[in-house]
Amino acid sequence: MPKFTKSIRVYFSPDKKLHESLRNILGFYPTNIALYKLAFRHSSAAQLIKKGVKDSNERLEFLGDSVIGTVVADYLFKKFPFKDEGFLTKMRSKMVSRQQHNQLAIKLGLNNFLEVNNDRHGNNKSSSINGDAYEALIGAIYLDKGYKFAQQFILTRIVNVHIDMDEVETKEVDFKSKLIEWAQKEKKEFRFETIADGATAEDKLYCIQLVVENEAIGKAQHFSKKRAEQLVSELGCTALGI
Repeated sequence: MPKFTKSIRVYFSPDKKLHESLRNILGFYPTNIALYKLAFRHSSAAQLIKKGVKDSNERLEFLGDSVIGTVVADYLFKKFPFKDEGFLTKMRSKMVSRQQHNQLAIKLGLNNFLEVNNDRHGNNKSSSINGDAYEALIGAIYLDKGYKFAQQFILTRIVNVHIDMDEVETKEVDFKSKLIEWAQKEKKEFRFETIADGATAEDKLYCIQLVVENEAIGKAQHFSKKRAEQLVSELGCTALGI
């Protein structure tokens, strides 16, 4: 679409303010603004559109998580041509960790766009809501602009600007192992409790709660049970000062 025509479309759009705000943050005007509005809608503020499916950002989050993983894997493969699979896997895990995504969301200012029902969601400090929105945003960009555009956005406006690769290389990432080591050293009992089973839950998400010495520390959810355990372990390490 010619630049002049696009400017006219944005000017007369009922979502003009959102268009302009996203342009300032992302560096481009969205074509399908509905995708971006959906990317910022937390499940607590969503409506049920059919059994097991809400008009929330969870599906976009799932898609964005996959796009980010693919882009980062390709980037690392080319950046470190002489490193083995183990090194690349660890580096990717660090770059796509929940903590990293939460931080990126705040840096981009995505928290200012979130649509959340606090009465239903609460004010859980361990929430991954910001990181979820970041992943959903990437999913929206992918659907709106295509893979190549999403790839360039991640590399030029995220990796090159906000991620220190030297810092990533030395950063701890296996929070579950870190938690286990701490528990063994301090002689603390802990367990992971499955609050929701993704195999049977309507939203297909696993919700895992971390309990230490019979005290609930935090909970996290993801489409992968293994990833959910890592996420809640990360929250636990932060809460326990490990």
